[in-house]
Amino acid sequence: MSIDLQTSTGNALVESAREAGLTPAGVVAGTDFHGKPTARLSFQAADAAGQEFSVAPLYLELSDGFDPAAGNLRAGLNRHLHDVARRLRTAQPETYVTMSGLPLRFTGFQWPFHRSTSGADTLIVHGVTWLADGTGSPLHAKISASMTVTFAEIVDALEQPYAEDFIYNAIRKTFDYSQLELLKSGNRQPVAVTTRYYSRWQKKFLFTDTSEEQRLEFLTRKAFWLSAAIGPNAPVWLADPRDAQYLNTTEEQLQQDAAKLQQAGLVSLADGSGFAVATAALAAREPEYRAALEVALNSIKPAFNESMRGGHTNM
Repeated sequence: MSIDLQTSTGNALVESAREAGLTPAGVVAGTDFHGKPTARLSFQAADAAGQEFSVAPLYLELSDGFDPAAGNLRAGLNRHLHDVARRLRTAQPETYVTMSGLPLRFTGFQWPFHRSTSGADTLIVHGVTWLADGTGSPLHAKISASMTVTFAEIVDALEQPYAEDFIYNAIRKTFDYSQLELLKSGNRQPVAVTTRYYSRWQKKFLFTDTSEEQRLEFLTRKAFWLSAAIGPNAPVWLADPRDAQYLNTTEEQLQQDAAKLQQAGLVSLADGSGFAVATAALAAREPEYRAALEVALNSIKPAFNESMRGGHTNM
């Protein structure tokens, strides 16, 4: 086992987890893409009374020898675990929506980054995104997300707590560009994390400039899918900082936007927490969101291949 929870490194992880309101549920030995040892830690969230939530735990995979006390890594680890604790208060902690209207579940990401085997000067992480529309759909995309070694210099560490936000958001943005396809089977599809997603001047990632109207529609869609459609009636975190990064906004702005959804009768908010539950009025809009999902799915189908399947080709 690569990380012993009784060592100083293990103690630091446990301390950070407990400060975030997480219960370390266990650690198992794993391996990264190249067979090097990793540790896979699972965490369960607890409420104010110390009772664990019943949802499945989230996982944190770290490479052998990772030390959160080195450099300034502890702060990033603490932020990540605090966010994990809040996501675990929802029924769908691995599910996110895109601006284009796709509900996606992110699973099986093999952390940390590994060097490309093709000889290219890139670092890669693999994972899978599944269509999460509540029907048990087999549609998914196998992902190969990459960044150059030079670009990686802006990242505090090539570990999950320091990269998961921008990797997931780059994947969502690539779906928005209709450059990824959801399939029943298929090869890995590339997602390139480049300087177009990062401002060196502002020292932060930038993905999608959004208006208030766009943010309200995004949050309404998120509340529908995660609380009404596949919840059901489960709390959804509308002030997730991962969404704030994706939408180029702040958690505070998302909370203000969520309050407007409550005023419109679409969600019921827990005071000041950023968590909400979809109302019956929002659930009643299911036909609208199912239709929008079909439009989004059609937008990521390759038109050339569809034409060939229909026989419309001169080849």
